Amino acid sequence: MSAVTLQLSIIVGYLLIALAVGLVAYRLTDRTAEDFYLASRTLGTVVLLFTTFATLLSAFTFFAGPNIAYAQGPEWILVMGLMDGIIFAVLWYVIGYKQWLLGRQYGYVTLGEMLGDRFGSWWLRGLVAVVSLLWLFPYVMLQQVGAGTALEALTEGAVPYAAGAGLITAFMILYVVVAGMRGIAWTDTLQGAFMLVTTWVAVVWVLAAVGGPSAATEALASNPDTGGFLSLGGDYYTVQWMLSTAITIGFGVAMFPQVNQRFFAAGSKTVLKRSFALWPLLCVLLFVPSFMLGAWAAGLEVAVPEGANVLPLILAEYTPTWFAALVIAGAMAAMMSSSDSMLLSGSSYFTRDLFRPLLGVLGMVVSERREDLIARVGVVLFATAAFVVSLFQPATLFEIGNAAFSGFAQLAVPVLLALYWRRITRAGITAGILVSQAFYILSLFLTIVPDTYAGWSAGLVGMGLGLVVTVAVSLATSPAAAERRAIYFDRFGAD
Repeated sequence: MSAVTLQLSIIVGYLLIALAVGLVAYRLTDRTAEDFYLASRTLGTVVLLFTTFATLLSAFTFFAGPNIAYAQGPEWILVMGLMDGIIFAVLWYVIGYKQWLLGRQYGYVTLGEMLGDRFGSWWLRGLVAVVSLLWLFPYVMLQQVGAGTALEALTEGAVPYAAGAGLITAFMILYVVVAGMRGIAWTDTLQGAFMLVTTWVAVVWVLAAVGGPSAATEALASNPDTGGFLSLGGDYYTVQWMLSTAITIGFGVAMFPQVNQRFFAAGSKTVLKRSFALWPLLCVLLFVPSFMLGAWAAGLEVAVPEGANVLPLILAEYTPTWFAALVIAGAMAAMMSSSDSMLLSGSSYFTRDLFRPLLGVLGMVVSERREDLIARVGVVLFATAAFVVSLFQPATLFEIGNAAFSGFAQLAVPVLLALYWRRITRAGITAGILVSQAFYILSLFLTIVPDTYAGWSAGLVGMGLGLVVTVAVSLATSPAAAERRAIYFDRFGAD
């Protein structure tokens, strides 16, 4: 058997196992929207923790992270492995616990439903859905770009980029349409545990091949191009950049639809609290070895062509073909676990926050079974569109991922105010969302709007702008009649 055939057999075989788990879950899934999206709010501690964990194990983690460590040094561990892990764990409690209380009592499935009810506004509900789908699109595309480049590098071009991106797209569509949240949660648990184990085995294997951690670190220190990697800071890792990136990623993760919906899916308060307490530990256990592999690869002078990813290349050089393929298979499965969750959540935002309210305005209703069908069709269309755009590889993995994180982060401050500030108004939260989103989007595409301010990123500045606008407009306006008739803050404070 040729090396390429062996690699593809391992990768496709792993993806088929994940699909089989989804088929089993399909047989146990009720044909209702709540079960399809939230597994009927019954997830336990291990499953909730690992499904959230695996949902975030994306191409950004496995490829963009090691690529940054390869190019700039291992301080990236402090950003993603430590600061971001702690920030999100805090937000999991501050935002997630309050959302769980509300979802349990009032049946919310999406963030837009909760905010629309809070302010008596179907328009605000639709705005949150549109913004979320806007930033979800590039992050789904990120997984397809990551899979395509990974397979191309692993097989030394035998599998072209488009075929790799198409493979994961086909599997993610099949999986979401068949499995729903229950199947996704089950396989996420399997994949999260699998990636923890294989990543640590990969580190041990590579270090054994090069003479141990001291030898790998010495190679990093003695290489004139990477000697500065072992000193904190530098032109890239400035304090402003590290804090901006950690904060926007942490707050952005809390607003990702697939993560935010998991706040509603916990089986109990104890499950939710145990999960966020364990979160930082899982981040450290995975990000430290994967990012250090990228940094050590620079010292070992592993050649990485422009546009390629370092992780498949260092594995191909220092581990057997079958093991490198197994790790990449797990990474692709992790990318699929991100994509399938994103597609599932995206379909719920479309059907429940856009399609259903539109029918309501027109005086029409849709059955849960019909909504379930529409959701599955929406998954196919969304994933296919992302695949087509991914073929053009519009930016690097980090640029795509960072744009999505910062875009979602603009929602976080208005949502926090909606949950905890009694004086906020519908006009205030709407203005805060629109202004911060417009500012950040303009910073991406227009040179007249800088992308940094004294070293602080436009994403972080946009969050501050959203805070100021939300508060100022809320103080200058009073609740509209429809808002006064809506359920007020007291409902949102019940325990």
